Amino acid sequence: MPELPDVTLYVESLAERLVGRPLTAYAIKSPFVLRTVDPPLDAAVGVPVTSVRRLGKRIVIGFEGELFVVVHLMIAGRFRWLPPGARKRIPPKLALAELEFPTGTLVLTEAGTTRRASLHMVRGAAALAQFDRGGLEPLEATLAEFAERLARENHTLKRSLTDPRLFSGIGNAYSDELLHRARLSPLKLTSKLSAEEVERLYRATRDTLAEWTERLRAELVDGFPGKVTAFHDAMAVHGRYQRPCPVCATPVQRIRYRDNETNYCPRCQTDGRLLADRALSRLLKSDWPKTIEELEG
Repeated sequence: MPELPDVTLYVESLAERLVGRPLTAYAIKSPFVLRTVDPPLDAAVGVPVTSVRRLGKRIVIGFEGELFVVVHLMIAGRFRWLPPGARKRIPPKLALAELEFPTGTLVLTEAGTTRRASLHMVRGAAALAQFDRGGLEPLEATLAEFAERLARENHTLKRSLTDPRLFSGIGNAYSDELLHRARLSPLKLTSKLSAEEVERLYRATRDTLAEWTERLRAELVDGFPGKVTAFHDAMAVHGRYQRPCPVCATPVQRIRYRDNETNYCPRCQTDGRLLADRALSRLLKSDWPKTIEELEG
């Protein structure tokens, strides 16, 4: 799922292309993507765009008259941008919706057969507010605000960081990365954090998200995000199961649960202890290794 760095780049790229331009036409390619009927999308045709912004992991396109198109890309949703007269077309099975502007066409796509991406049209600030999950913006928060959010509920760090009610824009991928940088276990309880660990996590969160935003910005092709993915070769642990940690060369380990996977370095983050994988540890039981030394042995 696109997270804060990816969504930030979408917002910047779209704002450059859309602000001040009217929606000239639209096409809904999938009956499942449009989740609202009042106001209709017709209400935005001919109306200039006034803003593009991020709301958690959602992208909000604002039009004059307090009209808002709210898009949630979910796991496999992506945006494609087609300049006017572009010969390249999007395969019909991928396209969910098209929004046409004088500067080009914004196409909402989704890979796979499960349709989770969504598009809502709402009018007024109050209607838009219902999409705000209330998460703290990590790049705008003070250390005190960050610490207060962590202390609100006693959960594992992984769960708290990815809870949109607590923190805005952080998901599975970047939570792995910032926890590795902070040298903290994804399963450590927030109530067990020392003041030094909270500050370390705060710094790691801000640095990781800011650095990846800059890195992805430098990789833009034609000024638009063309390949948005949760997996990058330059990541330290996310998606790097059994590959060497860039800090200590220990094989990266994982915890799997349903469709999610948490990656971590046992030497950098858990003092050499292996965290129980819900599937494998149940299967192996007493044969499940408790430390990285046992695993390597």
